[in-house]
Amino acid sequence: MRARFRGVAKDGRLTGIAIGTDRKGVPNDTAEFFATLQPVRSGPPRTLAFEPTVFHRNFSRSIAPALRIFPGDTVQTRTVDAGGVDWNGVKRTAGGNPQTGPFYIEGTVPGDVIAIHLHRVRLNRDFASAGASIVSGAITPGLARGLPDIDDFNARWTLDRTRGVARLAVPTKALAAYEIPLRPMMGCIGVAPAQRQSIRTQDSGPFGGNMDYNELREGTTIYLTVNTPGALLFIGDGHAAQADGELSGDALETSMDVVFSVDIVRGMANGGPRAESAEYRMSIGIAGDLQEALRLATSDMTRWLAADYKLNAAELASVLGTAMRYDVADMVGTQISVVARIRKQVLRSLTPAR
Repeated sequence: MRARFRGVAKDGRLTGIAIGTDRKGVPNDTAEFFATLQPVRSGPPRTLAFEPTVFHRNFSRSIAPALRIFPGDTVQTRTVDAGGVDWNGVKRTAGGNPQTGPFYIEGTVPGDVIAIHLHRVRLNRDFASAGASIVSGAITPGLARGLPDIDDFNARWTLDRTRGVARLAVPTKALAAYEIPLRPMMGCIGVAPAQRQSIRTQDSGPFGGNMDYNELREGTTIYLTVNTPGALLFIGDGHAAQADGELSGDALETSMDVVFSVDIVRGMANGGPRAESAEYRMSIGIAGDLQEALRLATSDMTRWLAADYKLNAAELASVLGTAMRYDVADMVGTQISVVARIRKQVLRSLTPAR
């Protein structure tokens, strides 16, 4: 389609009408358009310390940015735990995975993909809280009712940062010697959803959100598609440790010190969240049931490899059929997360697309 544009520039914003024409120049369609003058970085990338005072329990484009950053800037900040308790043990807000942010990334527009680099994800207190029952979606009906229970179980955990382990603060006799390695991660990383949706921070979707995947930790990069100018990036819900599926309903919920930076990735078209570490490529499928989440994850990994290596259907089947791994990341809430991952060592033997 050919088009002519007529507009007016005022206060750094261009608004007007696009007039579509046929091959003979006859008008046949119209549409409104706008363009905004983007700020330009002056000087090198910055390191910004952001101390949060307000926390949010929805992923939404209607929330005003807490901080505006340029791609390449580094942000040092903190998050409260899933119940709204901070690094000093003070309850700062209601629970439900309250988020730090949102961070406005200058120059991003809908359709872009941003890469969120987690440079540092560290514990900043010595206790966590966790769940005390198995999520119903992970077990057969009626099993939970048949298991022995106690009324006074204490689900608080002590985080021994010196030894790098966690243990129950008041263990039962059976768990007196039970301890697990600390492995800090972020449960929530998301951008504002599409179509002006406002989605609670306990849920997830193509925008990211409460993915609860235990590989979203220090050294990992997360890729999310932008749905609104500036992306509006939220981060929160730190976990000191979490097994696959978050089977007790809550992981070891705690506050966190986080250092991250963001880049814009041009030309990466992905429908759902992706992640990358030194060892793996990961596609995260999020849906209302396990099978659909697996399909989304597998389909996205297939598209990712096809785009980068120009593999045909048989070649893709050969690689995925011998190298694919799956993680059931999250079984809590209305959405289920399944991750398809493949070792980068496998991909090094493939010939990249030219």
